[in-house]
Amino acid sequence: MSRAEELWERLVRAALRRERFGIGSVGHPAGGIAGYVPSSLNNRDIDTILRVADEIQDEEPNVARILCEHAYSLAQNLDPNSEGRGVLQFKTGLMSVIKQKLAKREVGTIDRSQDVARLLEFYRLYREKNNVDKLREEEMMLRESGVFSGNLGELERKTLKRKRVFGTLRVLGMVLEQLTEEIPAELKRVIESDAAMTEDLIAYNIIPFPLDAPTITNAIVSFPEVRAAVSALKHYRSLPKLPSDFSIPETRSPDLMDFLHYVFGFQKDNVSNQREHVVLLLANEQSRHGIPEEPEPKLDEAAVQKVFLKSLDNYIKWCNYLCIQPVWSSLDAVSKEKKVLFVSLYFLIWGEAANIRFLPECLCYIFHHMAREMDEALRQQIAQPANSCSKDGVVSFLDQVITPLYDVVAAEAANNENGRAPHSAWRNYDDFNEYFWSLHCFDLSWPWRKTSFFQKPEPRSKNPLKLGGGQHRGKTSFVEHRTFFHLYHSFHRLWIFLVMMFQGLTIIAFNNGHLNAKTLREVLSLGPTFVVMKFTESVLDVIMMYGAYSTTRRLAVSRIFLRFIWFGVASVVVSFLYVRALQEESKPNSNSVVFRLYLIVIGIYGGIHFFISFLMRIPACHRLTELCDQFSLIRFIKWMRQERYYVGRGMYERTTDFIKYMIFWLIILSGKFAFAYFFQIKPLVKPTRTVIAMDNIEYSWHDFVSRNNHNALTVVSLWAPVIAMYLLDIYIFYTVLSAVWGFLLGARDRLGEIRSLDAVQKLFEEFPEAFMKRLHPVRASASPSSEVVEKSKFDAARFSPFWNEIIKNLREEDYLTNFEMELLFMPKNTGKLPLVQWPLFLLASKIFLAKDIAAESRDSQDELWERISRDEYMKYAVQECYYALRYILTAILEAEGRTWVERIYEGIEASITKKTISDDFQLNKLQLVISRVTALLGILNQAEKPEHEKGAVKAVQDLYDVVRHDVLAIYLREHSDQWQSILKARTEGRLFAKLNWPRDPELKAQVKRLYSLLTIKDSASNVPKNLEARRRLEFFTNSLFMDMPPARPVQEMLSFSVFTPYYSEIVLYSMNELLKKNEDGISILFYLQKIYPDEWKNFLARIGRDENAAETELYDSPSDILELRFWASYRGQTLARTVRGMMYYRKALMLQTYLERENAGDTEAALSRLETTDTQGYELSPEARARADLKFTYVVTCQIYGRQKEEQKPEATDIALLMQRNEALRVAFIDVVETLKDGKVHTEYYSKLVKADINGKDKEIYAIKLPGDPKLGEGKPENQNHAIVFTRGNAVQTIDMNQDNYFEEALKVRNLLEEFDRDHGIRPPTILGVREHVFTGSVSSLASFMSNQESSFVTLGQRVLATPLKVRMHYGHPDVFDRVFHITRGGISKASRIINISEDIYAGFNSTLRQGNITHHEYIQVGKGRDVGLNQIALFEGKVAGGNGEQVLSRDVYRLGQLFDFFRMMSFYFTTVGFYFCTMLTVLTIYIFLYGRAYLALSGVGETMQERARIMDNAALEAALNTQFLFQIGIFSAVPMVLGFILEQGFLRAIVSFITMQLQLCTVFFTFSLGTRTHYFGRTILHGGARYQATGRGFVVRHIKFSENYRLYSRSHFVKGLEVVLLLVVYLAYGYNDSALSYILLSISSWFMALSWLFAPYLFNPSGFEWQKIVEDFRDWTNWLFYRGGIGVKGEESWEAWWDEEMAHIRTMRGRIFETILSLRFFLFQYGIVYKLNVQGTNTSLTVYGFSWVVLAVLIILFKVFTFSQKMSVNFQLLLRFIQGVSFMIAIAGVAVAVALTDLSIPDIFASILAFVPTGWGILSIAAAWKPLVKKTGLWKSVRSMARLYDAGMGMIIFVPVAFFSWFPFVSTFQTRLMFNQAFSRGLEISLILAGNNPNTGL
Repeated sequence: MSRAEELWERLVRAALRRERFGIGSVGHPAGGIAGYVPSSLNNRDIDTILRVADEIQDEEPNVARILCEHAYSLAQNLDPNSEGRGVLQFKTGLMSVIKQKLAKREVGTIDRSQDVARLLEFYRLYREKNNVDKLREEEMMLRESGVFSGNLGELERKTLKRKRVFGTLRVLGMVLEQLTEEIPAELKRVIESDAAMTEDLIAYNIIPFPLDAPTITNAIVSFPEVRAAVSALKHYRSLPKLPSDFSIPETRSPDLMDFLHYVFGFQKDNVSNQREHVVLLLANEQSRHGIPEEPEPKLDEAAVQKVFLKSLDNYIKWCNYLCIQPVWSSLDAVSKEKKVLFVSLYFLIWGEAANIRFLPECLCYIFHHMAREMDEALRQQIAQPANSCSKDGVVSFLDQVITPLYDVVAAEAANNENGRAPHSAWRNYDDFNEYFWSLHCFDLSWPWRKTSFFQKPEPRSKNPLKLGGGQHRGKTSFVEHRTFFHLYHSFHRLWIFLVMMFQGLTIIAFNNGHLNAKTLREVLSLGPTFVVMKFTESVLDVIMMYGAYSTTRRLAVSRIFLRFIWFGVASVVVSFLYVRALQEESKPNSNSVVFRLYLIVIGIYGGIHFFISFLMRIPACHRLTELCDQFSLIRFIKWMRQERYYVGRGMYERTTDFIKYMIFWLIILSGKFAFAYFFQIKPLVKPTRTVIAMDNIEYSWHDFVSRNNHNALTVVSLWAPVIAMYLLDIYIFYTVLSAVWGFLLGARDRLGEIRSLDAVQKLFEEFPEAFMKRLHPVRASASPSSEVVEKSKFDAARFSPFWNEIIKNLREEDYLTNFEMELLFMPKNTGKLPLVQWPLFLLASKIFLAKDIAAESRDSQDELWERISRDEYMKYAVQECYYALRYILTAILEAEGRTWVERIYEGIEASITKKTISDDFQLNKLQLVISRVTALLGILNQAEKPEHEKGAVKAVQDLYDVVRHDVLAIYLREHSDQWQSILKARTEGRLFAKLNWPRDPELKAQVKRLYSLLTIKDSASNVPKNLEARRRLEFFTNSLFMDMPPARPVQEMLSFSVFTPYYSEIVLYSMNELLKKNEDGISILFYLQKIYPDEWKNFLARIGRDENAAETELYDSPSDILELRFWASYRGQTLARTVRGMMYYRKALMLQTYLERENAGDTEAALSRLETTDTQGYELSPEARARADLKFTYVVTCQIYGRQKEEQKPEATDIALLMQRNEALRVAFIDVVETLKDGKVHTEYYSKLVKADINGKDKEIYAIKLPGDPKLGEGKPENQNHAIVFTRGNAVQTIDMNQDNYFEEALKVRNLLEEFDRDHGIRPPTILGVREHVFTGSVSSLASFMSNQESSFVTLGQRVLATPLKVRMHYGHPDVFDRVFHITRGGISKASRIINISEDIYAGFNSTLRQGNITHHEYIQVGKGRDVGLNQIALFEGKVAGGNGEQVLSRDVYRLGQLFDFFRMMSFYFTTVGFYFCTMLTVLTIYIFLYGRAYLALSGVGETMQERARIMDNAALEAALNTQFLFQIGIFSAVPMVLGFILEQGFLRAIVSFITMQLQLCTVFFTFSLGTRTHYFGRTILHGGARYQATGRGFVVRHIKFSENYRLYSRSHFVKGLEVVLLLVVYLAYGYNDSALSYILLSISSWFMALSWLFAPYLFNPSGFEWQKIVEDFRDWTNWLFYRGGIGVKGEESWEAWWDEEMAHIRTMRGRIFETILSLRFFLFQYGIVYKLNVQGTNTSLTVYGFSWVVLAVLIILFKVFTFSQKMSVNFQLLLRFIQGVSFMIAIAGVAVAVALTDLSIPDIFASILAFVPTGWGILSIAAAWKPLVKKTGLWKSVRSMARLYDAGMGMIIFVPVAFFSWFPFVSTFQTRLMFNQAFSRGLEISLILAGNNPNTGL
């Protein structure tokens, strides 16, 4: 047998080895050939047949063989030539097993003629064996015995068995029918009957269709609203009949969907998917309007109307915008049935539109025409296919409507060259969509007419130096040119405002603050400034539209050129008038006619401009605007002022909201301009005047530009840093004010009121009432009586099951010990005790404290009780003990015993009434009573046995004796006869002879609780001990008092989906991954055990393992291994953690449904029934599960799951395992299927949805064919888009796969969803922002910096953005979207390549532009993982900064910048792209300052200035640099962080946290991050190159190699850091400072930045200063540096490959020119320094500079001689070495002679190095930019050698200090503590870990 056959035999044998629940040895679903049927066969029957063969293999191998053969024949018929991918291997393996294994089970040959008979016989035997007829009866009886009883587990098993049996019978019957038509009639009826019983085996998602089939498995079909929604889809009378040959399942009647299916040729699975989608939309909307109660439920008109208007709202707006009539003439005339038909048609179009879903207005166009066709079809008697979808007799919506559009979109996407082509060279999704914003779109006609719109572009030229590309159709209405001018173009109002304010303040400052006529005249120069800047904007309009003129509407182009002409003329006229006015002013006796004319022109223009601005921007004036629209002049002016787009109309807010954010910005602007005037502009006035007045300045170099221009360059060097700070400091003022405002908002919202366990305990008694009020609505009829105790007890009884479930989940997550769980559990409070019973953690040890107080007390009764009552819980503990003991003793004692108890209690109460308790009882003897009661309860807690019963009697007798002899101070005279009989009974020994052993569950619970209350002597004030459990309980209890809308019952709540995109990240850690050790000998498991020691112990206790046992024992149990894998995965950033968290929503909804069922009943009856609050088995309740499924859907879109399955990747197995453990989890993926057409292999793409089946394998629900490869744009949004059709509900929450959720937070999701109906402004919310908790903060100091920074943004920052600024966007997950709003407007993200790389935020932009409203809510939180290592963080920040760079170029940012009112525009700017621009400006300020200083130092001007007038150290410069420094080190970003800490942790903890961060060098981290953001933001705008960075989400404890850090940070940080150091050295060497202190004060921020950029990666590198690691790093670095590489070698392997990668972003001519211009700055050093050398004396001629280039050329020649390639000179070794030796000697001799005979000094040599090093780098940079040209000249190898030398030099400069400090062991110890201090506080011995001394030998 061949090797291939042998492998396939093993595979099939494994497949046919039956595992009842499909679980392998370590918890994986068992693999099998059924799971590996090639997708190219595209037949679900083969898979199901093989699964049944697997099932019955051991029972009847012959029948299994028949089924395998039939499966083989099906495969053969489908692909006879085995040309599909994987088909040949599949068939070979299957045939091998059939022939060689299964045939051996028979004696002799196989008689296949008997196969049918065998199959028939087996069918009968299988039915008899499994008692098929009784199966359903037994299940029904179980159901009827009580849905909420304890039989739910048995019911689940019965249901599972029935599904398996009927599933097998269905397949056997199907195979029989396919093999033969001669089935006996009786058996045929049985087969049909059995098939009818398998309705829940037919793949369905949530609702099984048809509803009227015999079903008992899914309670969802019994809900009236679902039945009403399904009936609304039924085929009504006036609908045309469907042809008889149109197949509809016999089990249901035709409906609207079938009609649309036939007419337009939609795909069958698309129809099935949208049928369920529409039914759920209608049913859930109906539940909001009330549940229909009639026998045949019908939908309310209002419910249908709401769904109709919501679904078609965008279409209606589109028709109104284009001034066309919708497909209905009057909305009121549209019937309910027709509305459902329109909605169904729209969603069927949307469901099959694939990538065209990103073009929402294109979908409106398609719907508009198809609805008209549908109207035509409705007029016919018998339905006819639509013309638009028919071709050659085949009706297909996908082929005829979507594919032509897809093809042209795909061709354009291909032309972007994987993101390398400029955006202007190809049409993206927005360009296609915006074509449908004008009536020109109707040129496309219907069916499609192939106009120029469908023209496919020609491929672009591959020549890197050639400008432009191939022929292509122009873009639509906007072109994304790559330039910084977009910042001005989009936000010109801000820049005009800042420039004009600067000009005005400068004029006032230069007039010494005098506001006289002269000052006023100069201030009026603002007029020309304004019009010139507006003209600049109009010029940019003209330039930026280049590339779209041919396709943009003529009206829009006319407007651009009209504005250009208007502002051009206005600039000339206004400037001319102002200049003439000034000239006239200078003449004597002038009457200034021109000046007056200028004033009139400015006044009129300004007045009109202000008036229009007022009308268009102030919300309260919008009605006035509409009234003015009737005047054509006003209309024209408004149109000239602002282009009218389809999006962005009506973007105004309520007047009160407008006033709030206006006041916010007025405060900021007043502070900013006061600071600017007094600290920036005014101090510069005097120095500027001095500089301008100076003359006869001696320059120390050859001067070109500075003579006779009033020292303009010097003035620029003075003012430039100040102007940079002027543009930047507005963000600083914004940061401070927003932090304060956010703090006040948080305080108002009651955030941080409960911030400790002490607060939780103090306020616990308020929780039940708060919980009932907000989270658990109770109908009025169910509310209790007005008595306080009754009300409190009612609330506590309702609250306790929720609280206990929260605690139970915390225990299951291993945050609590079993003991802590018992302490935290709350009693049910449904018993007979007349008080509320609180959890034991509140009452623990209180009895002993009360006993001590009573024993020591000499006070009166009232004083004693007052002392006890000071502690509320001590009072409750005493009361509970009193009542519980009475209840227990009364229950267990009889006759005289019970009488004794009653008399004692009557005596106590009488004493209390008379206030003589201290006299009547010996309270100091209470300890004796407690000890006897404890002994009794301890015995009663045990199992009922005769010896225990005797012990209990003895204990009661002891109690009697103690009470009688020791405690009773007086003899109780009342009831003396009863006392006598009790005494007599005691004497005779029959007083307590018989006990009623506690058997009642409630009594047993009371015994156990009272025993705990009397035995727990330690305080539970620190329970729970786990920090995460504390945080969660504190936040949850705090949120109960926050403002949230009250929840509606589950059946009335809004439905929602959760949506998680996944690619190939970790699903579940495997044991190999957990046990694999890194270079330090550390495994992930060992790391987790050390960082979470308490959780590890709790885990071992949960699975029943001793914590001291050897770990190898753990690995012997497959179930324990699986639990261990999940335990570890739940502590990482894995898909398993995310799925568990999101499935808490379903769990919470099931619990809420289960506990709401009694709400309408009588209170006392409800309280008396134990099961009212009994939650046992709620997860198995069919009604609870069905209700949860109706309201909640979870779809994980695992893009390549199909490929992972084919390749048998562990990720696929793990995903299948997650589906198996979570029945409601759905997985969507893209399946790539290869099929044969005309002998050629065609690739087809399907969007598929699967769920787990009863065999633990995935069952396909829907498979919707796509027009082609769905990944045309960015991967993540395309992944979301293909799967969004499978989501359901009114809302969708987008969740990343590094997020988590908590059960207690899931309880609040109903409240959150109610926010959609709450008043949040003039528009309802479309995105609900949700708070995040970053759970990775405790891993290391870096992780905590990132966590704190992120937390302050996602809480305090976004709080302010939402209120009052109204500019919160969508910054990533976990926001909740109004699903219908967004899916009808392009989806929940944008996907165009590169421009939409930050895909999430575009959802916020799109929502805002389309009149959405985005809010933020902080009473609910979701967990979020963040990057924890410096490299991960840098990659993430680089990705975000690059994404922001792309946003600058986008049309969305342009339109928001143009269409927001001025104050919202500023809010928007400074919280999106403006933040990154300000960050870049912070760094540029340092450059501007240092290059200015270098100019002053090298030119000699600085020396002259300092000597003549001390103006170099002025206040303005110091103010600018100090502000820059504070911003640079993150002080201003720390302000919101600190205020957030104070709000949520308290002042003291906040200060400690802040100081700790400073000690952990957070300022170094923030300065380093500044460089990351600056580099990627600037480079993206200049050159592009932004791309998605997979940052990795693992635990970073490994040491990062020196070379890896160098590769990552060389160009972004090291080069720039060394440039700053060079500038500082030049400034130090040649600058003129009075003292060292002066130099330090001016340069400290620069030094700090440079050193942070150079050494932070090594400072924050684990084991970064360990000597052995340093040695290894050096070896690795040198190997990398000198490895030459070649084709296919990656950057991490070779310096040469890395260098090529680093230059890849310079692709365009424009980019090369920019890079060249920027590189020219490096030549300044040489030009300046050569004139400072001693050797040149006072000579300033150009000859000196020219000679320096000769020297440089000689040095380069020498370098080439010494680096001459050895390979080329094998035969000339001796000659080469001789030449190198001679050259070296000549060079040394030359230098020596020059030093001896000329004025050349040793310092001159070092100065020359300082001069030539930057020049060389400048030459290198220019050569790299022009790489294609340099290659043609043959100089590229020399350039590369020189570049390698530079990188080697830079590496050594950084490496040497690191190596030096590594010599000292204490440095490594200090660094470890610095990095992992947070983890130390949680018990992590990281030094042990990183040293590799792993004591965990079990690993």
